[in-house]
Amino acid sequence: MEIREKGSEFLKEELHKAQKELKLKDEECERLSRVREQLERELEELTASLFEEAHKMVRAANMKQAASEKQLKEARGKIDMLQAEVTALKTLVLTSTPASPNRELHPQLLSPTKAGPRKGHLRHKSTSSTLCPAVCPAAGHTLTPDKEGKELSALVRAAVEDNTLTIEPVASQTPPTAKVAAVECGSTNTCALSGLARACRHRIRLGDSENHYYISPSSRARITAVCNFLTYIRYIQQGLVRQEAEPMFWEITRLRKEMSLAKLGFFPQEA
Repeated sequence: MEIREKGSEFLKEELHKAQKELKLKDEECERLSRVREQLERELEELTASLFEEAHKMVRAANMKQAASEKQLKEARGKIDMLQAEVTALKTLVLTSTPASPNRELHPQLLSPTKAGPRKGHLRHKSTSSTLCPAVCPAAGHTLTPDKEGKELSALVRAAVEDNTLTIEPVASQTPPTAKVAAVECGSTNTCALSGLARACRHRIRLGDSENHYYISPSSRARITAVCNFLTYIRYIQQGLVRQEAEPMFWEITRLRKEMSLAKLGFFPQEA
């Protein structure tokens, strides 16, 4: 009997111990389950947050790319416009142009109106014929020499206002026919405008006239500075300059500064 009782007690103790261990394991399983659920929730929240952040970054990148493309397109448009203006300026001022301006190549020369005789010759008066004295008196003063060539200066000024003046580089060997015509209006060693003995690398032609007048680098700088100024004013009048008032003001100020410097004798030296 004692052995049976002892065996029964031993079994009860073992059972109690097993139940206790089982309870501990159940509690551990519950705890681990709660930890797993918490980790799953945190993982889901983190995943959602990451996806939301990724979407925000993608949207921001797309908006930034769209803004950059828009700015690039606007910049290219401005560059094309500036290149067209520079090309037109070079064509009008620094290169040889036809006796009658080509209105298809140069739309800024459209819509001229006829004016009456002035100082013994006829000329087509453009919209800028009053720009020189009205908009900037310095433009007229820049073209007027101090002592010599006042009569020729008046003709040059009229041609500049009418946009019919041509500046040509003097070739190293001029054909005989052109040389005879040039001799009638001066030589390559004397400036027709200033009357000073200077090496003349360019010559001018006024309107449809066949006469050429040799000019010094200083006189050429004066003429080109005034032409650049008046051409820019024409572009503004015709709506070709798509800028606000302030940038146009500073550009006009810069061009007036160039005219003043040219009148004082400061200009880029040619190679």
